[in-house]
Amino acid sequence: MTIRQVRATCPHDCPDTCALLITVEDGVATEVKGDPDHPTTAGVLCTKVSRYAERTYHPERLLHPMRRVGKKGEGRFERISWDEALDEIAARLKEIAARAPQAILPYSYCGTMGLVQGESMSARFFNQLGASALDRTICAMAGATGYKYTIGASIGTDLEQFQDAKLIIIWGGNPIASNLHFWTRAQEAKRRGAKLIAIDPYRSLTAEKCHQHIGLLPGTDAALALGMMHVLIAENLLDDDYIAQHTLGFEQLKARAAEWTPERAAETCGITAEEVVGLAREYGQMARRGEPVAIRVNYGVQRVAGGGMSVRTIACLPALVGAWRHAAGGIQLSSSGSFPANRVALQLPELRKTPVRTINMTTIGDDLLREASPSFGPKVEAVIVYNANPLAIAPDSDKVMRGFLREDLFTVVLEHFQTDSADYADILLPATTQLEHVDAHLAYGHLYMMANNAAIAPMGEAKPNTEIFRLLAARMGFDDPCFSEDDHQLAAKAFDSRDARAVHFDWDSLKQRGWQKLNMPDAPFANGGFPTPSGKCEFYSSAMLADGHDPLPAYTPPYESAASNPELARKYPLAMISPPARNFLNSTFVNVKSLRGGEGEPHLDIHPDDSAARGIQDGDMVRIFNDRGSFVAKARVTAKARPGLVVGLSVWWKKLGSDGKNANEVTSQRLTDMGRAPTFYDTLVEVEKA
Repeated sequence: MTIRQVRATCPHDCPDTCALLITVEDGVATEVKGDPDHPTTAGVLCTKVSRYAERTYHPERLLHPMRRVGKKGEGRFERISWDEALDEIAARLKEIAARAPQAILPYSYCGTMGLVQGESMSARFFNQLGASALDRTICAMAGATGYKYTIGASIGTDLEQFQDAKLIIIWGGNPIASNLHFWTRAQEAKRRGAKLIAIDPYRSLTAEKCHQHIGLLPGTDAALALGMMHVLIAENLLDDDYIAQHTLGFEQLKARAAEWTPERAAETCGITAEEVVGLAREYGQMARRGEPVAIRVNYGVQRVAGGGMSVRTIACLPALVGAWRHAAGGIQLSSSGSFPANRVALQLPELRKTPVRTINMTTIGDDLLREASPSFGPKVEAVIVYNANPLAIAPDSDKVMRGFLREDLFTVVLEHFQTDSADYADILLPATTQLEHVDAHLAYGHLYMMANNAAIAPMGEAKPNTEIFRLLAARMGFDDPCFSEDDHQLAAKAFDSRDARAVHFDWDSLKQRGWQKLNMPDAPFANGGFPTPSGKCEFYSSAMLADGHDPLPAYTPPYESAASNPELARKYPLAMISPPARNFLNSTFVNVKSLRGGEGEPHLDIHPDDSAARGIQDGDMVRIFNDRGSFVAKARVTAKARPGLVVGLSVWWKKLGSDGKNANEVTSQRLTDMGRAPTFYDTLVEVEKA
């Protein structure tokens, strides 16, 4: 027996981007474990990825190209050869491209976070074709935009410093489920005497293990941050020297914060004024004593009408108290802006010779149902789906389904399994998993460049995304040499080796070692140097004003709330959020039986007061509905959900739900205040016994 160990990287949409060690025995992956030498992973994997071999060798893996033989959505296919599949796809795309290349649309996201298997050869293909571009906003764009206006880039506190903080505010996240290695550092800080505070409408697993949980109403985070600012300024819990040297617009901010008394903030957030004052005092007084105070803000904050402004407002807090002076202070939303990723070299936008039409992935339901018009452009006639499952994850799901049901829409899906979206494909192509291909990765929760080596040969006839698009390019007659580059050549271009942050980056060395830390300071903004236009943390942002936004931190109520729409709130009085289930990652892993068993079935957490008012008991099947649609789940009566809030942990494959639906039946295609992002957590519903 031949036994070897292969260095790899977790590809999934998680801040941790773990370093993996794959044990391979006679060509079979027998164990997937964390690399004990990688400082972030430290040998520990989440439950999901520790079972990656189970997913790779799943009996329902797609192993051959297939063609639809039933009606769209039925999921009935016949096996065909790669030549047949490629010829049919190329013939259809050539015919459309000859008339209206913008009628062709890619739909992809973070089924893999890899720079190679994500958007490299695929981007080259669609640029050469002149297809519509996809605005990939469905996860993080609102928060990233608000953070960038304030800080300048997605740069923040290094994960490896958090254990030295004395106060950690976990704002809008559940790291036990979705950021395990940050939680490990937070737990170490707790053992060293730090206080942990969770701010979340839902008393999540993480909130239960913190010293304090502040259960505000969904979408009111900016109001809480403004209330904190009011107290910090009124009680002079500020770092005046840091403000004077390294911030812009303090006097304007001071006037804005004066409007947000603790009482006003508390009423808006549905909490007590004592909670607002206590939070501000703990944060400001610890910083005043020279102790590191840190905020881990996550993407739950930004999936509402004012989501971008919420993150922007929270991101002002560290500069007010001088928290950036400490390596263990400051704030982290994402570390992705620390990486000199060379996407231009990977994607070659210069291949595009025609004007670009951009379609937002969040509004795919509406856009697939649009007719051609001067404002919209040509009707969408073909969609190529890869690294995504839009039938499960896109909002306003009934419209998404109706769009993909169109008989005149040619749909190609690259997948590992027959997902909800795969059921609507005309041609279904088998893609490789992370154990079967090469990739290069950045991270959005730590500072290591990562390599993924192929551990095993592709299963069946599966091919990497890159190879599929190479073959399609050849069938289309694209003869530019760029379409002949192999995956190692692409990976070698993943990072700009001329950038000081990626000093000594070399693909051959990286794939041997598996990971390499960026050259970044421990405390990136201890002495200012923010990558904003002014070089300072911008409390007042001229760029925001130019883009049509309030240039100061502000509060925007949710679209679907009593404040914005009292008539709708009377009809649908319960707010609903749908954060990630612990054993799923978006819609990935839902079909792995051992993980699905941990979740049981779709359920809805509802507060005892709200369940009693509706005659609902624990374990009842309930219907959750609004004007957009409905879905069925099992009620869990629990005080984890605050009064007026219901929580449906997600994202289930629709076909595995009891009624063939999931939480996105009731979510909206409305976009956030900035970043063109979705408002998944800005949803009003009613609940009744099913």
